[in-house]
Amino acid sequence: METLPLVLLHAFPLDGRMWDGVRAVLDPITPDLRGRGREPDLGTFADDVLRDLDRRGLERVVVGGCSMGGYVAMALLRRAPDRVAGLVLADTRCTADDDAARAGRLAMADRVLAQGVGWLPDGLAPGLVGPSPAAGVVERVAELVLAQPAAEVAWAQRAMAARPDSRDVLAAVDVPALVLVGSEDALTPPAVARDLADVLRAEYVELPGVGHLTPVEAPEAFAAAVLDWRTRVGR
Repeated sequence: METLPLVLLHAFPLDGRMWDGVRAVLDPITPDLRGRGREPDLGTFADDVLRDLDRRGLERVVVGGCSMGGYVAMALLRRAPDRVAGLVLADTRCTADDDAARAGRLAMADRVLAQGVGWLPDGLAPGLVGPSPAAGVVERVAELVLAQPAAEVAWAQRAMAARPDSRDVLAAVDVPALVLVGSEDALTPPAVARDLADVLRAEYVELPGVGHLTPVEAPEAFAAAVLDWRTRVGR
């Protein structure tokens, strides 16, 4: 059986290059998500993804996302659930931010606009990777973070702060789903991922020894888990 195209949506504050380590195995479509001055709303990213699928002539795809990319996948489900034939959600959650998390995002957005992105790698790296990352992982994450425009980083934070709870949307999904998480993910820990898998009635995979950016920190294990799942579910 020929598998459907796979769209992978990147985490914050990175871009589509975060998926470079899984390209050879998964051959994904990896758009760069950009607000471009529009009203901060993750639905805007979802609309952009749908327009890209239309340009490519793709009616149904498997949609995956890591962290913020997972939120965008959920926004896409709100827009066009019929376009989604399967879900791969990594290191993400289905709940909205609480007041403290929302305030933290808005404060970061303001600081980035005032000071630029130079401080972000040191501020974010401890939460993005596990305690013992492989050689080069921290440097690669920093390289990707520093390449992001400050206005886009602020836009994404404001859009994530405004996102709704998606539990009801995911509970209504009736397609094969896979939830992955790093065992050392401090931002969306395994307990959060297991709850997400329960809501989706999804398969659950925990990748040992890695943190929040599983496709960057453990690309071989991530790609193998996704490929195995796709083979078994025929997507």
